[in-house]
Amino acid sequence: MDYSKLMQDTAGKKTRTGIIGATRGYGYTLLAQIPDVEQMELRVICSRHPEECLAVLKEIGYARERMVVCRTREQIDQAPEDAVLVVDDYRLVTECGITALVECTGNTAVSADAALSALRKGINVYMVSKETDSICGPYLNQEAVKNGAVYALVNGDQPRNLVDLYSWAKLLGLEIVAAGKASEYDFVWDKDSKELVYTDGSGRKKQLPGMQDCWRYKGKETLEARRRLVEEYMEVISADLCEMNLVSNITGLLPAAPCLNYPVAKASELADIFIPKEDGGILKKTGVVDVFCNLREKDEASFCGGEFIIIKCKNRKMWDLLKEKGHVISKNGKYACIYLPYHYMGLETPVSILLGDRMGIGTHPECRQVSVLAGVAGRDLPKGTRFAVQGHHHAIDGLIPELLEREEAGSAAPFYLLNGAVLQREVKKGFPVTLEDVDLTGLEAYRMYAEGWKQDMQ
Repeated sequence: MDYSKLMQDTAGKKTRTGIIGATRGYGYTLLAQIPDVEQMELRVICSRHPEECLAVLKEIGYARERMVVCRTREQIDQAPEDAVLVVDDYRLVTECGITALVECTGNTAVSADAALSALRKGINVYMVSKETDSICGPYLNQEAVKNGAVYALVNGDQPRNLVDLYSWAKLLGLEIVAAGKASEYDFVWDKDSKELVYTDGSGRKKQLPGMQDCWRYKGKETLEARRRLVEEYMEVISADLCEMNLVSNITGLLPAAPCLNYPVAKASELADIFIPKEDGGILKKTGVVDVFCNLREKDEASFCGGEFIIIKCKNRKMWDLLKEKGHVISKNGKYACIYLPYHYMGLETPVSILLGDRMGIGTHPECRQVSVLAGVAGRDLPKGTRFAVQGHHHAIDGLIPELLEREEAGSAAPFYLLNGAVLQREVKKGFPVTLEDVDLTGLEAYRMYAEGWKQDMQ
């Protein structure tokens, strides 16, 4: 795709962007990239700590005299048009003359309210907070349509990158068996020293000579052997399941398993693994989303938490030619893996914003609650237990995340609606927390979820 031609702007008009949750992580990477994007300008950033905003803007290269801290609508109206505004109240962001709102807080209450307010004012919304989209995505996509605005996930995060790859394949008429991503961290094995390193930043490593015996993929027994070797590192990561929830709701693909499969695999093996069991793979059904843990040697490139699709190879001669080019084809020649080994966070996000602001691309009115990210009790949870989302993976202590098909989910409460909720009664180990177990009635995000749930499945 020739983006320069697609979004050529001869009028010199720029997208005016506001970012909520701007100083760290994803928001920071976007802030750092905007000055290099000719068709964009930063109008406002929002954080509870304005002094952090000022420091970050200065670090990136904005002149201090351009920065204006505003605490009221009146101060916003009096600020110069070319100023970069800093506010500590997210409700002021939509009052700053922006065309694009990027929401990065991960706070479902804030992001749901901010997104709805923006859409109803005709301001395009670019949602980074996957937790909110897992709850409110169907509703917010419909609100965008009603108000002639754009509601979009963003490139740079795996769900939008994977949806784009999926749509490319559908356009070409490819039959998609599975779609997914690599989990965040790699298993890196040094063939010479036999040392295994898990790249989660913890520095954990161990001698693992046994990996030599299962290094070459021979079938499911290879995956079982690898799993036994690295079992102490394995976990079901709520952020992974949440991201696949978003993809499921847009594409209609179903969860491969409630906790997904997480095979420890190399990129070169994916076309032999994410295929039906009858063909030697691990899938009980096709048309699914899933996740794997990347295994590689010390001198091999990472998959970088990137995205993949598995497709059927219908013309054997064509795929034999492609196999000769080095593409990843299954041993039986029936399946191929197409992948994007990256997600560059905010560096990529301007593409999504410009596609939305210039061309109205990004909204998915077909989005439905195809799957639900639920929380299953990992131990007996007594009445009065208060849940809190915490940590890098946005986990909830005491709960195991499961991605359930809509019909299986029943009255299970969405995982990220449970933040701050208190159990009204005991929940036994192995059972999901349901809407009857907690009181969510005062939450606007719950209202959006309930409205989205009512939408007819297509």
